[in-house]
Parts: sequence; C-alpha cells; structure tokens
Amino acid sequence: MNDDRIRVVVADDQGMVRAGFRSLLSSEPDIEVVGEAADGEQAVAAARRERPDVMLMDIRMPLLDGIEATRRITAVGGGPRVLVLTTFDLDEYVFAALQAGASGFMLKDAPAEELAAAIRVVAAGEALLAPRITARVIDAFVTRAALRRPVAGSELALLTARELEVLGLVARGASNADIARELFVTEATVKTHVSNLLAKLGLKDRVQAVIYAYEHGVVAPGEAVPPS
Repeated sequence: MNDDRIRVVVADDQGMVRAGFRSLLSSEPDIEVVGEAADGEQAVAAARRERPDVMLMDIRMPLLDGIEATRRITAVGGGPRVLVLTTFDLDEYVFAALQAGASGFMLKDAPAEELAAAIRVVAAGEALLAPRITARVIDAFVTRAALRRPVAGSELALLTARELEVLGLVARGASNADIARELFVTEATVKTHVSNLLAKLGLKDRVQAVIYAYEHGVVAPGEAVPPS
C-alpha cells in the first residue's frame, strides 16, 4: 500500500452513496478510502480514529448533522480537511458548513474526475469553491449576513491597500493566476499577499476569506471578477 495516498473518510447516512463514492475513488492510485460513517457522531469518531487527510461530509445526517460534525472536527488543530457534499436544494446549509470550518464544497452528482480533483485540492491545503454553486450560495445567503453586520470590520484596518484589493478579488472567485494578471504582479507576490491578509484577519484559508469579505462589505453579491 502506498503511504503517500490521500486518506479519505466518507460520511453519508445512505449506504449506497457511501459505496458509490468508494467505488468512484477506487480507481484513483493516489486516493484511499479508509473509513465510512453513517451519521455525524460516527464521522467525528472516524476522524479521530482513522486520522484521514480529507473527510467527505454529507450535511443531513442523524444524531449529529454534518455542520456540527464539521465544527467539532475542524476545532482540533491539525485534523482532517472537510469537503462538504451537497445538492442544490441544500444550499442554505452549505454556507453554515463553511462557517463551521469546511474547506470547500461540491455537488454530489459531480463526475469521478471532479471529485478526485477536489479531494487533491483540499488535501493540499487549498480551499475549494465549486464555480457551479458558489455564486448561488453567496447571493442567496451572504447578502442577509452582510446586512446584519457592519460594513467594515476593525481587522480590515490592518490590511494594506493592495491586500484589501487582493481580498476583494479572492472573494469574487479569482485564482492566484487571475489576480496576478489583474494586478500585473507575479503569482508568488499574490501568494504572499494572500498569506499576509489571512494572518492579519485570523483566517485559515480562502474559504474563510470569501465569507469574511462578503460579511464585512468588502465586495457585494453579484460582483464578477474583472476580465483578464
């Protein structure tokens, strides 16, 4: 067995769904499903027992839902990254899951190659915001959060003008390459800006940066990334 494989636990209350994901991932040489969980409590226990790199987390599960399970799993430093599995009719729960510490989300009906790619991205420490549903989640739910909160947070004063600009572009879905083209800088410079702004705002990754930016009025729902 290859020790370099990405270790994955699948948490879903439907046995056929778990079996399906296990089957889909079985052909990936760098990914290994090391456990399954049928409810949130089992998911938390599996995260502690198996020490996976990534948890595939359903949201609606018995005993303990995926949101609270995600919160408990990510509260422990150095634990697995959580990739939320959702369908369009569960959008309202996705935002809550991201706030709970999930590293990203994707659709349950995504093809095998997209699922495997998402697992690799999250395992590498990056955040995954699936383009097909990010805009809908933000437009429908972050608007309400933004209206409830002050336009600016005190932490924003810690950012330089360029870091604030980068935060806005990150929140609108721009990749490091997109930002580099927009600002006429290198990707290495962009990475430095992103790392600095995350540290100043006390955020762990780009997902949290997106949530923070919308909640604090740095950008507004519906804004698009400027053309390259």
